[in-house]
Amino acid sequence: MSVHREVFQIETRGRGTYDVTDRLRHAVRAASVGDGLANVFVHHTSASLIVNENADPDVRRDLDAFLTRLVPDGDALYRHTDEGPDDMSAHVRSVLTATNLALPIAGGRLDLGTWQGVYLFEHREGAHRRKLSVTILG
Repeated sequence: MSVHREVFQIETRGRGTYDVTDRLRHAVRAASVGDGLANVFVHHTSASLIVNENADPDVRRDLDAFLTRLVPDGDALYRHTDEGPDDMSAHVRSVLTATNLALPIAGGRLDLGTWQGVYLFEHREGAHRRKLSVTILG
């Protein structure tokens, strides 16, 4: 079994989704794996990873709107507000989504569905630099 690892950073402009599918496809090609598994991990507690619709950006905007309603910024319930009103809500949103994804590789390519893309989901209002690790086993 071979192991290939890559680390890259994504510059966010604030809350929302950022397509990382092409970066992951590049990593899979570099690994030269026929069949296997790509594990993607985000090294932060206020951002996450999702697999979602890649054709209509309204799907991701609606998901963000839903999470904003479900987990509002500045809720009086939160005690952890060291970095502002979006601090604790961002942590809750990352727990409700995922910080780690396991993606299949088949025939040397990510085996995603026709309308699927992989996204970094930034949960903070401000811009951040987010680190992702991709480990490919095959």
